[in-house]
Amino acid sequence: MRKPLLALFAVASVALTALAGLPVLTGTGTEAAGAATTTYYVNLGDSYAVGYQPGIGATPGYARYVAAHTGMTLANFGCGGATTTSVLQTVGCPVVLPHTAGLMTYPTTTQIAAADAFIAAHKGHIGLITVSISGNDVTACARSTNPLTCVATAVQGITTNVTALAGDLRAAAGPTVPIIGSTYPDVVLGSYVHPVVPPSAASVTLAKLSVAAFKGLINPALAKAYGSVSGVLVDVTRASGSYVPLTMTVRTPAYGTVPVAVANVCRLTWYCAKGDIHAKSVGYALIGKLMVARYHAMGGK
Repeated sequence: MRKPLLALFAVASVALTALAGLPVLTGTGTEAAGAATTTYYVNLGDSYAVGYQPGIGATPGYARYVAAHTGMTLANFGCGGATTTSVLQTVGCPVVLPHTAGLMTYPTTTQIAAADAFIAAHKGHIGLITVSISGNDVTACARSTNPLTCVATAVQGITTNVTALAGDLRAAAGPTVPIIGSTYPDVVLGSYVHPVVPPSAASVTLAKLSVAAFKGLINPALAKAYGSVSGVLVDVTRASGSYVPLTMTVRTPAYGTVPVAVANVCRLTWYCAKGDIHAKSVGYALIGKLMVARYHAMGGK
């Protein structure tokens, strides 16, 4: 894949970085990592951060899109399955996905500590930090007998943890580096068509509650947490059409007449087709576009 001389330089670079006790940038299009003129884009989070798609694994996701459209070198600390607790407390990433764009490995420290160390080591060369976290904190609530109460309880931990996470990143990066958090499409709306059409009354109720959970609990908590350090939240839920009233319908080839919000989720994520919560390529591209737009709105060049 690489010419022998470049491979030799890459190995030497990794060895020196490891000896220095820093996270290792393994090189997925990021061989210029040591250049003094490099500006880094640091990404943290869960399986959305690594662009996971079922049956494929890691994909370019939103992170590669953001890197390409800001001209920065990606350092991706994302880890599938991460929660707002594990990103702060779990050492290493239990499942490192091959082909993760900008992959960073940190087998002896936590995700946040590894990111903080990288940011500190490249002071003055960090152009942007993005975070996708909290989805795995609330997924179990879809099976709860009282989903909203479950989410409300989970949000207490999300608020505490994401506030701490954002605070650590701000302390490491300094006051001017943009910090952008993201939320998710409301995939639970896909229960209108998965696993069966027409949906059961319970599935319709759950879908309606999921909208209330994102709009009234999850997203306000995330916005407050990132805002506490002058960061911002991109509302992927709204931008993906999840808040369109469920009374508005559209006819689809696959599922017949469904709410527009459901059709949006089916187009952007794998939930309707496979019962999987992850975005399709078009969904990750949407998140990337939202992040780039917000980056420019915050004064990024």
